[in-house]
Amino acid sequence: MTKAVIVDAVRLASGKGKKGGVLSGTHPVEMLAQVLRALVDRNDLDPAMVDDVIGGCVQQVGEQALNIARTALLSAGFPESVPATTIDRQCGSSQQAAHFAAQGVIAGAYDIVIACGVESMSRIPMGTSPIGQDTAGPGIAARYPEGLIHQGISAELIAAKWKLDRETLDAYSAESHRRAAAAIESGFFDAEIVPITVTAGSSETYEHSTDETVRASTTADGLGALKSAFRSDEFSQRFPEAQWHITPGNSSPFTDGASAVLIMSEEMASKLGLTPRARFHSFSVAGDDPMFMLTAPIPATHKVLAKSGLSIDDIDAYEVNEAFAPVPLMWAHEFGVDPAKLNPRGGAIALGHALGSSGTRLLTTLVNHLEATGGRYGLQTMCEGAGMANATIIERL
Repeated sequence: MTKAVIVDAVRLASGKGKKGGVLSGTHPVEMLAQVLRALVDRNDLDPAMVDDVIGGCVQQVGEQALNIARTALLSAGFPESVPATTIDRQCGSSQQAAHFAAQGVIAGAYDIVIACGVESMSRIPMGTSPIGQDTAGPGIAARYPEGLIHQGISAELIAAKWKLDRETLDAYSAESHRRAAAAIESGFFDAEIVPITVTAGSSETYEHSTDETVRASTTADGLGALKSAFRSDEFSQRFPEAQWHITPGNSSPFTDGASAVLIMSEEMASKLGLTPRARFHSFSVAGDDPMFMLTAPIPATHKVLAKSGLSIDDIDAYEVNEAFAPVPLMWAHEFGVDPAKLNPRGGAIALGHALGSSGTRLLTTLVNHLEATGGRYGLQTMCEGAGMANATIIERL
């Protein structure tokens, strides 16, 4: 069987996804174009050889509308002959892009493909894409008569079900910042971050190459002073079990970012004289209760382990997206994992969660961590809107 390998993976350093964030003055097309250009330049690859570019983006409206992956590759100077498509599996969009890319290689449909993702949450705020319209329709209203809920309430329900108290959530979140800050200090991220020129003020420009969302001074005590983000009388009455532990400090921040992964067949990599860094081992995707919404990483992980023939103890590092602190903690409880192997370089609470970019961002960091530590297998899973999740196992080469 043809093997799909990862030749390289890059990302932008995160920007705060709000007005005044370091990337808020940069068009999302240019953010994605920057990582696409860097990916082919770093590998001395003729972009005309790329069979397809598959991009993830969640808010596909405004500046991110009309197939931003295609727009970005044209902006990056790729030949007009290179096609692209943009997909939406919510927060797992670019992880799904990587699945589709690798599966296309394994099937023989592609020799070289780029999986990528982008999200500018400062310029296209979360919740923009429905344009004020009902996205559910009468069938959903009939099936869930009390109404589905947003992710913040789902995180509260998970914290209550798994008996995760406020101190545990805040301690985990502070550790995410500590690990990410240590990775920055050690230069760990230098190999995966491509600098981008940004404008400060009216004309001054500089290179942005350090994650803006990481706060090295974060402590659990400091996070403990923050107020609940989602408590309301309505939801308190509907969900009396909720303890209202979720705050901005134990949630991922709004983030701007872009990332990209160069994927090809093992044979093509050899032909081009490129050294594969990892191979795709196994894939899964799962659905779960859309009310709890963020629990699907559990069935997705069970599925991918069953497909792989590996046990959880065979895995050397786990990247479980930190949309909210209860998600990785719930997952860790389910599988009984070593906490040191879970998001070892920090997660989205510190490094940010640029929705459509997060899947390939996690994959980029996972590849580099396995190389830095000599680990063999890495597992990545991502909770997604409406109760879904992808899971991926890679093997370092």
